Amino acid sequence: MHRALQLAEQGRGHVEPNPMVGCVVVKEGQIIGEGYHEKFGGPHAEVNALANCGGASLEGSTVYVTLEPCCHHGKTPPCTDALLAAKPARVVVAMQDPFPKVQGGGLQILASAGMEVCVGVLGDEAQRLNAPYLKRQRQGKPWMIAKWAMTLDGKLATANGSSKWISSEEARAEVHRIRGLCDGVMVGSGTAKLDDPLLTTRPPGPRTAARIIVDSQASLSESSRLIETIDQAPVIVAASTSARSERLERLQHAGCDLIVCPGNDHAARLDFLLQELAQRGMTNILVEGGSQLLGLLWDNRQIDEVYTFIAPKIAGGKDAISPIGGQGILNMEDATPLAETEVRSFGHTICVHGFTGFAA
Repeated sequence: MHRALQLAEQGRGHVEPNPMVGCVVVKEGQIIGEGYHEKFGGPHAEVNALANCGGASLEGSTVYVTLEPCCHHGKTPPCTDALLAAKPARVVVAMQDPFPKVQGGGLQILASAGMEVCVGVLGDEAQRLNAPYLKRQRQGKPWMIAKWAMTLDGKLATANGSSKWISSEEARAEVHRIRGLCDGVMVGSGTAKLDDPLLTTRPPGPRTAARIIVDSQASLSESSRLIETIDQAPVIVAASTSARSERLERLQHAGCDLIVCPGNDHAARLDFLLQELAQRGMTNILVEGGSQLLGLLWDNRQIDEVYTFIAPKIAGGKDAISPIGGQGILNMEDATPLAETEVRSFGHTICVHGFTGFAA
C-alpha cells in the first residue's frame, strides 16, 4: 500500500476534481503490475495496473488500491467490472470513497463476488493524500491553501503597502510551482489594486489556475494586468449584490467571469463563493492575500493548509501590515498549532508548511 500511495501522488495536479489513486497487484509475493490515475477523464488506477500485468493470470493475487474502486459509469466504465473480470483473490483498500455514487457500493460488489475485501490499510495516509477531494465531497467547499511572505518581524508589507520583494527568487519559484497545482489563485480587491499582480504560473504547471478576485464592489480596473492577460488565464470577480450594475457590466464586457454573492456580511458571501467554486469543480484554491481576506478565512476556519515564507529582513513600523487580519484570538493558549509541519529553505528564505486540521 505504501507503493500504491507513492504512485497516487504522481497524479497531483493532473486528475482533479477526481481523487488521486494508486494501485499495485501482487502475486506470490511479487509485484506484477502497478498503475495510477494519470489524467482526468483517463483510465483509473486499477485499470492501468491490470493492463500493466503483462497478461499474467490474476487468480490468487492481491490488489492493493488507495481508494475504493468505483462502481458507476462516469467518464470511464466501473473499475469493479475490470476487477471482476480479472478475478483476484483479495482486494485491499485504504479507504472508502465518500462519492455518493460509490460510498461502499464498490466494496459490496467485490465481496458479493466472493473476493476477500480488506479496508483501512494505511487509511490515515490515504485520507491525508486526498484531503482536498474529501473536503469537497463532504463539505461542498474547496481546499484552501494560504500563502504569504513576511519579514522576520512578521510584516506582510510596509505601512504604505510596499511588499516587493520580501522573499527570495527561489521562494517565488516555489510559489509558482504550487500555483500550477491549483484550480484558482485568490486575492482580495486591495491586493489586486495595490500590487496589480499577474497571478499567472510561470512556467506553466499541469493546471491553469483561474485568478479569483474577492471584490465586493466590482472595483477591479480594466487597465489592471489581470484583465490585460485574461487570454492567459481566466479572471473571476466575486462581487456582492450591492455592486453597481455598470461596474459589473464593464468587467463582464472585459471578459471577466462574475459571481455575484448574496449575503448580509462578508462571511456569508464568502461561504457562498466557496460553495460556488466547489460546484464548478475547483478542488484546490491558493489564497495569496491580503491580510483582510486571509483574516476572514481564518476567522471562519476555512484555511486548511499554510505556506509561510519568512525572509531574514526586518521592516519595523507599528502600522506595517501583518499577514492575518480579522478578529483573531484573545488568549495565546487558543492559537491554532499547525500539524505535520515541514521547514525548508529556498535561498535566504525559510518556508514553514503545515495543516490546520479545520476540515477534519
